Amino acid sequence: MDLAKIRNTCIIAHIDHGKSTLADRMLELTGAVADRDMRAQYLDSMDIERERGITIKLQSVRLEWQDHVINLIDTPGHVDFGYEVSRSLAACEGGILVVDAAQGIEAQTLANCYLALENDLELVAVLNKIDLPAADPDRYAAEIENVLGIPADDILRISAKTGEGVTGVLDAVIDQIPAPEGDVDKPLQALIFDSHFDQYRGVVSSIRVLNGTIKTDAKIEFMQAGSTHQADEIGVRSPDNTPVKELGPGEVGYLIAGIKDVGEAKSGETVTTAAKGATEPLDGYREPKPMVFSGLYPIDGDEFALLRESLEKLQLNDSSFTYQPETSGALGHGFRCGFLGLLHMEIVRERLEREFGLTLIATAPSVEYRVNMPNDVVVEVDNPSDLPSPGDFESIEEPYLKCAIITPSEYTGPLMDLCQSHRGVMEKMEYLSPERVELVYRLPLAEVVLDFFDHMKSRTQGYASMDYEADGYSPADLVKVDILLHGDPVDAFSTIVHKDKAYDYGRKMAGKLKELIPRQQFEIPIQATIGGSIIARETVRAYRKDVTAKLYGGDITRKRKLLEKQKQGKKRMKSIGSVDIPQEAFISALQLDD
Repeated sequence: MDLAKIRNTCIIAHIDHGKSTLADRMLELTGAVADRDMRAQYLDSMDIERERGITIKLQSVRLEWQDHVINLIDTPGHVDFGYEVSRSLAACEGGILVVDAAQGIEAQTLANCYLALENDLELVAVLNKIDLPAADPDRYAAEIENVLGIPADDILRISAKTGEGVTGVLDAVIDQIPAPEGDVDKPLQALIFDSHFDQYRGVVSSIRVLNGTIKTDAKIEFMQAGSTHQADEIGVRSPDNTPVKELGPGEVGYLIAGIKDVGEAKSGETVTTAAKGATEPLDGYREPKPMVFSGLYPIDGDEFALLRESLEKLQLNDSSFTYQPETSGALGHGFRCGFLGLLHMEIVRERLEREFGLTLIATAPSVEYRVNMPNDVVVEVDNPSDLPSPGDFESIEEPYLKCAIITPSEYTGPLMDLCQSHRGVMEKMEYLSPERVELVYRLPLAEVVLDFFDHMKSRTQGYASMDYEADGYSPADLVKVDILLHGDPVDAFSTIVHKDKAYDYGRKMAGKLKELIPRQQFEIPIQATIGGSIIARETVRAYRKDVTAKLYGGDITRKRKLLEKQKQGKKRMKSIGSVDIPQEAFISALQLDD
């Protein structure tokens, strides 16, 4: 196909600024989807996306407009799925930047815009939702010009809901976004930018051809994996999978090669021909670094092998999480998983349960600490159970984030108070306009992952938005709090917290477990400890039988004798008894909300 007739673009925006709705109107206008088949958020194919009203996975589609082909990728907006956005940008020459005409620039608008500029993408700026009563397109067009440097006169004003102005967006994509570059005579180089596992057909990969041509039934090589396969089917998504005979330079499509080993077709892999193929693979993608860690354990121990297989298949579709096996004394065999954030963790767990039929327990989220040992040895610890004893290391460093918060100016005071209470240090405060402020704080990751986002939304009535990036490590006064049941530590409840918050955590967890653990025939002490020191204690009282009920009189010594006999029995039971914690207690005690 003529390269001059191809445009590769993606839609980038903050959460809920109308990316998927704009994609719907484009599908309708280009005739890619018949009116009778149309539904809202057409490209959001997962049930979980439709229920939550958010895009989790990038989706590509081929559109035809004015004798041109537009390969469009709809991307997620949430900061936890930023890796999906960065993969999309690598397959494009341009992007449609969508801004809500009633809200203006938000944190992810800036983050995604800078990401696009780093990738040298040409941007088409769009103000969406001009049909809303609260829309103020002139004011926000001036804000975009002031902050991003895009001239206000060049910004398109549309309503993705009603379809007003969307034809202008399609025309602008063809006029402003450059055609892809590539050489049909060079050896084949195609980049895999997404994959998923189909249980009937094996791995289905989304590819962008940079040079050469890929043909059906050709013998192809996956360069990083070093494996050779036959291309059973290649095609384009328009939006249903449509097989074609070949894909040339600049084109985007899918590839099925009967691959059953999910490790062979990961995102960032380079595909070439087996004979006279390329000598150098493409750059691929930088591996994302997990920020939040949690243990995932099957409630039924027999599902461990199924969990391993499910994680392999899900990682093919979402390469931004990591996993490795671990064993817990309380929960048995499971996996320590790393995620890009709390929402990412929640989505992965829910997808495992829905798509693979698993029932899982997730331990409390933690972050990766650096422990400085004697002789300049540095140990990375992401599981609180692995932290060495206090006397065995010199110091602990915790990861920090640089958080950019954009908020209406009247909420500046409550937000500054929130950041300072979470051990934050202000780095910058800048007015984007008289009504909107950008606050930049350096915050410990451990303080952000648990409840910071919820508090930020409640203090600003939902108007503030946040974006963050990793900002190195700094020393901190941290301690490990262990929970002991009947004198035995339960590793699933151990956590690393700042010394100032250790007592609160210990008291809350002990109080919570007291309510959840069923009473036994003997008394159960629940203790929170730091090192050897007990900082909080609760006691689950024992069941007690009324052994004197059958007495109807007589000497007091008869009553004392029975009570003493009961006391000795309880003492013996306590010395040999063990506490059985029901699964429900684990699930409730490890609830993220608390």
